[in-house]
Amino acid sequence: MRNCLIVALTVISFIACKPYQSSTMRPEQVTYDRFRQSQESFSSREGVLKYIDRGQGPVIVLLHGVPTSGWLYRKMIDPLIAQGYRVIVPDMLGFGSSDSPEGYEIYTEEMHAQRILELMNHLQIDSWTHVMHDAGGLWTWELMERAPEKIKNLIILNTIIYEEGFDPPIRFEPGFMARTAMWSYRNGITTNIMLKGLFKEGLTENNLNKTDIEGYKKPLKEGKTKAMYYFFTQTCNALPDYQPMIQKMGTPTAIIWGKNDSFLKLEPQQEALVKDLNISSENIHLLEAKHFIQEEKPEEIVQLILDFIK
Repeated sequence: MRNCLIVALTVISFIACKPYQSSTMRPEQVTYDRFRQSQESFSSREGVLKYIDRGQGPVIVLLHGVPTSGWLYRKMIDPLIAQGYRVIVPDMLGFGSSDSPEGYEIYTEEMHAQRILELMNHLQIDSWTHVMHDAGGLWTWELMERAPEKIKNLIILNTIIYEEGFDPPIRFEPGFMARTAMWSYRNGITTNIMLKGLFKEGLTENNLNKTDIEGYKKPLKEGKTKAMYYFFTQTCNALPDYQPMIQKMGTPTAIIWGKNDSFLKLEPQQEALVKDLNISSENIHLLEAKHFIQEEKPEEIVQLILDFIK
């Protein structure tokens, strides 16, 4: 019933809603086309991954979630490079500029994690500081099941961890309804509506302009919905349990969280997380923001990351 209601409301909203209104573009703002031009390519067995690799020095990986891409971190890349770091920002398979091959099982948490490891091996990077957001947390937990020694510092940004506090905006059962929703996202029928609703709930105030939105909308209209289908029909309905692995981790960890997030709430899981990861209070930072904190508080996040790893 919930899914039917979501689809019905989406159709109604499409009829009634106005398109995005663009605001004045900031002179320094990077367009999505320029962002894509700066990406490099890595050919995994399942398809090509696009990624940013810029700067010199200790490595920081910035990992997005669903339904975003490396574009989410565009405001943080240059400030980290300026502080002497090499920054790697992948678009995971099925997102952003990367390929979106047929099939759904290639988008499991295990397969995403394996491709991260393959990319880093290709770049000859043995260890790095790892920043993760949203479903990127699941791919990271899976990576750490396989190769915990690779991540020397971990920074958690509004990430999927435990079932407590996890309230995704959409859950679908596999089948016709979910396929129809994905079709409508990539064919422009409900693309704007979905993104407008996502950012209305995910930002304290939606100040994204037309150029900002283009980096989120274009991949959808190019057909990048297969990985989303897997996430919303499989992962959201049966969240993997990584707590036993998390309890054994010894990786230095910091939490930077938008405390007004309605999709991922820290409070219901904070006590367990602090205990399981042995996180000290000075490494827990709650920001006046919602889910997409990289859009709302990029400067604060960069400074907190630098303070933690230094």
